[in-house]
Amino acid sequence: MAAKSSNEHFRLENLFSVKNKIALVTGGGSGIGLMATQALAKNGAKVYITGRTEEKLDRVADLYNANVDGEIIPIAADVTDKGSIDKLVKEIGSREKYLSILVNNAGVSSATQTVEHEDPEKLRKALFEDASSSMEEWDKTYRTNVVQCFFTTTAFLPLLQKGSEVEKGWSSTVVNISSISGIIKASQHHFAYNASKAATIHLTKMLAHEIASSNLTIRVNNIAPGVFPSEMTAGESDEKQKSAIPKEKYEQKVPAKRPGKDEDMASTVLFTVANQYLNGQTIVVDGGYVLATGTV
Repeated sequence: MAAKSSNEHFRLENLFSVKNKIALVTGGGSGIGLMATQALAKNGAKVYITGRTEEKLDRVADLYNANVDGEIIPIAADVTDKGSIDKLVKEIGSREKYLSILVNNAGVSSATQTVEHEDPEKLRKALFEDASSSMEEWDKTYRTNVVQCFFTTTAFLPLLQKGSEVEKGWSSTVVNISSISGIIKASQHHFAYNASKAATIHLTKMLAHEIASSNLTIRVNNIAPGVFPSEMTAGESDEKQKSAIPKEKYEQKVPAKRPGKDEDMASTVLFTVANQYLNGQTIVVDGGYVLATGTV
């Protein structure tokens, strides 16, 4: 009897399927968080989005729930507060039996300092004496970019583990959104931000290791974006909660000669959440920015 072969499992819709998955995207109201939300919802996931501004979240649900195979559901929450995180877990737990995907995207930039000084007194003044260079600024940046990733992830561990148990061959996944700013050697004029993103990358590895060591089937990875349009990089968003960056601004800085597009991030998110053999890794999607700038 001749052997039969099948290529069905190589279909795109099977390789990168998120159909019927339950997802949570923090900071899902704009920028990279919205890109992730759209990618997941369009391909069949039920996506809860959270952020501090309820109006922004409601606008996203109104705008982008049309023509998706899944669903976008807004829930206001502050992930820099443990009490708010716990309340969020209980709210989602009251609606769903499990969580398949957690995207920790909420983040902030930090104050900038000039570093182009060859005189030590001027450099001290710029880095130490500048009013925006404060302990409080560093605390705020780390609390939002690093600490909340830890507490949000650990708070959802029971629901994430249940998500791994409902479908054979699927392991629930955590995706932390870090940045190439945590990889390159330059400060880019914002020390606190870059240091916090480096911490996010290492936190990802530690969480992946400890969770795997506890025999839980939950994967933890991080995506390190280069320049993508967001309120952080563009300064604002439009009535569709989208931001724009002029292409010419990065033609000489990035080998790809442009900022990242929604599709670039969407495909990266789908790959990262769907690849069951990926754990503890940093996925750099930057158009070659790191190649041009150099790493630590």
